[in-house]
Amino acid sequence: MKKTCFLILTLFFAINSLAQAEPTKTAQSKSDPSLTESPVSLKTLSGTISGTLTTPATINGKIPVVLIIPGSGPVDRDGNSAKTNLNANTYKLIAEALGKDGIASLRYDKRMVGQSATGQKEENLRFEDYVDDALGMIGLLKDDKRFSKIIVLGHSEGSLVGILATNSSEGKVNAFISVEGAGRRADEIMKEQMKSQPSYVSDSFKKVLDSLIIGKIQPKVDASLYAIARPAMQNYLMSWFRYDPSQEIKNLKVPVLIVQGTTDLQVTVIDGEKLKKARSAFSYLPVRGMNYVLRDAPADKDKNMATYTQPELPLKPEFVSGVLDFIHGLK
Repeated sequence: MKKTCFLILTLFFAINSLAQAEPTKTAQSKSDPSLTESPVSLKTLSGTISGTLTTPATINGKIPVVLIIPGSGPVDRDGNSAKTNLNANTYKLIAEALGKDGIASLRYDKRMVGQSATGQKEENLRFEDYVDDALGMIGLLKDDKRFSKIIVLGHSEGSLVGILATNSSEGKVNAFISVEGAGRRADEIMKEQMKSQPSYVSDSFKKVLDSLIIGKIQPKVDASLYAIARPAMQNYLMSWFRYDPSQEIKNLKVPVLIVQGTTDLQVTVIDGEKLKKARSAFSYLPVRGMNYVLRDAPADKDKNMATYTQPELPLKPEFVSGVLDFIHGLK
């Protein structure tokens, strides 16, 4: 199996032993005196979801707040994951860019990652658990009288989580931003990515996938597929496969911005365009030369993925300006 292709699959789809993941430390950076960060905790039935609220140090009147929903795999509130060698500080940089422009944000460690410790076992995890966590965070923000509007921003897998949470929020969310969000069901994309793998791998995966599609667990999985389809995570995969993002996003009743980088190795331009076609009123921002971690990057795989471990690189400016313009343009 090619190392690069396997890493892409792992980053985008794998749960990567979330139940056994070691706690990850929130990445540190030099403090910015113009911003204030404070801890946020959400109590759930299985544990606590821990996050960071970033606000401008000086607030005059009510301001918008953005809920940043993390993407695939064991990702912490800053967008990093020791288990997948991801160290880009993507969500932290988004929070800082928003804060410097007068917009608050809340980002959090995914369930069973970092400080979001839970007693939940991996085999009991479902996609809907992530939606419930996002809904809980939306509720906390709604109760905070400092905020004028709630905008949900979902990255990668977090895009679908955000779509479902926004649809279930009973009018608490004022706008939605999809960043590098898939436009097709996860099983379709996984099947497509498997075409680049050796036939023995892709054939084995197809058998597992066909079984999961009809609701049956495959207790025996080839070792080459353990990272993305081991038995303990198959219930989660089945719950994820139920949702078609391009159909779910049609139900949104709020302003929507869809952001898609042209050099994303995980989520292609095809996905961004499928989300855009769901409704003509949606705003679409294609960002030339932007990859999965929202950096300027070439299409070359090795050079592209090198940015995944370079937290000092700035976010793509067109991404930042596009998101800020969208938020400030909300009525």
